[in-house]
Amino acid sequence: MESYRESQKHLARPYRKAVLKTLLIFTAISGLLFFTLNVQRQNYPLAFAELGMACYSVFILWAIGNTRHLERWILAFILPFCITMMFALISPLATTTVFAWVLLIPILSHLLTGRRLGLLISAVFMGTAAVIFFFKYHDAPEMMQPLPIANMGLMALTILAFSHIYEITREQSESRLLKMAQTDALTGLANRARLSDVFEQERKRSLRNGTPLSMVVLDLDHFKQVNDQHGHEAGDLALRHVASTLRASLRATDLATRLGGEEFSVLLTNTTADQAYRVADKIRHAIEANPVPYQDQSIRLTISGGIAQFGPDGADLRSLIGRADQYLYHAKDSGRNRIIRSDSALAPCQA
Repeated sequence: MESYRESQKHLARPYRKAVLKTLLIFTAISGLLFFTLNVQRQNYPLAFAELGMACYSVFILWAIGNTRHLERWILAFILPFCITMMFALISPLATTTVFAWVLLIPILSHLLTGRRLGLLISAVFMGTAAVIFFFKYHDAPEMMQPLPIANMGLMALTILAFSHIYEITREQSESRLLKMAQTDALTGLANRARLSDVFEQERKRSLRNGTPLSMVVLDLDHFKQVNDQHGHEAGDLALRHVASTLRASLRATDLATRLGGEEFSVLLTNTTADQAYRVADKIRHAIEANPVPYQDQSIRLTISGGIAQFGPDGADLRSLIGRADQYLYHAKDSGRNRIIRSDSALAPCQA
């Protein structure tokens, strides 16, 4: 089942795109500026490298307008950007102050690519910059003094550390918020927002691989009586009991969701309607056989369900849940405490 990381990527894209656009505009303007300055200093190789980077930035700014592959464009920019910076460092006519630009690498790489790839890019290019510095100034005593080297090294490491820690805490905070937004507070199961995200991924996988995908919709029987006779605290306990039963009965690749009230759904990957029936009936038996202990009582529960398979019963989440709901209502009308699938329903199934 889809991890929250994929959803985090979608959340990160708007702000990463904004950072990239800002960097592209800045690179285009500064590239033209340094092109002019380096032409005046007759440093033509570096001048034309910076002009090329400025033109490349304008191209990428145009290319990312409606792209679905932002991460690829980020890499397509950040790597040449850092390589051009390394070229500037080795230029014989470049001043020592050009090394100050290296401090941008950890900040930009973490903001644009995340903590893992950002750390890798930072380590590679900051390490390369350090090698260039020592190779270029090894015979300059004033540059090889311990104090300036310590200042530059510690400043670079501090910025790298803060960039990495910031990205870790940002990702963790984003992950917690995402889980809260996609989790039912009472039962700890997924909510409709999470179901919608996961279903879309599984729908595409089903179409791509030709694997079956089934939906089970379950509803507790006479749940109102539980609340009326035992109170809402008992009702909440019953819902958590059902959630626990669902978690114990399903694979890691399946998704249990609380749709609302006493209604639940189960998305079963690589599962036909017949296979889903066996899973759902196992859940039904488990709920019936295990009453909910409440104070000095045992609250007996039963559940009814309907099953729909992606394709024959619906092509999207709404139609699939709708068809499973129809079979659920038929199960209720047929006496409750049962599971209905398409071939056992009275009404013919229409694709």
